[in-house]
Amino acid sequence: MAKEEKSEKISNDSYLYMHPGENPAIALVSPVLDSNNYHSWSRSVLTALSTKNKLQFVNGAATEPNSDSPLRDAWMRCNNMVVSWLVHSVSPQIRQSILWMENAEAIWSDLKSRFFQGDLLRISDLQSEATQLKQGDQTVSEYFTKLRIIWDELESFRPDPMCSCKKVSELIAQRKLEDYAMQFLRGLND
Repeated sequence: MAKEEKSEKISNDSYLYMHPGENPAIALVSPVLDSNNYHSWSRSVLTALSTKNKLQFVNGAATEPNSDSPLRDAWMRCNNMVVSWLVHSVSPQIRQSILWMENAEAIWSDLKSRFFQGDLLRISDLQSEATQLKQGDQTVSEYFTKLRIIWDELESFRPDPMCSCKKVSELIAQRKLEDYAMQFLRGLND
């Protein structure tokens, strides 16, 4: 039986479906990954992959089919597309270190292991930046937006601990909101 006869029809909602308009030579997100922007970059990539229904190729849910599986070719095409998107979404220096890797999940894992670690100096810089930020001649909205960007980046480095106790989780969230409100108010003009 020829391989074409064995292959199953892949529906549009399957993670193995490849839209005809997909392009392997594009950067999936901008700006590309460099040594300083892993957290925002990875969030953008995950969002983009999710919209393309290809998140499974980096989170481990799309396991490679056996060589005799009729889905093998479709899996290979999709994996190679995600590999290409990742390769084109990193800086030239980082690209050289992943260029010969053939599995999207392995690339994602490698990048995460190298760049995810919370950089204590960056955390300290962000905390200092948030404390020193003042409204000045900015509108309240512009000032708040700048603070929010800092808070979001800090959150990516130090997410709240998970707790099964609802009361503790609510208390942590409430205290964080109070801290943000005080920081915001301290920076406002008189």
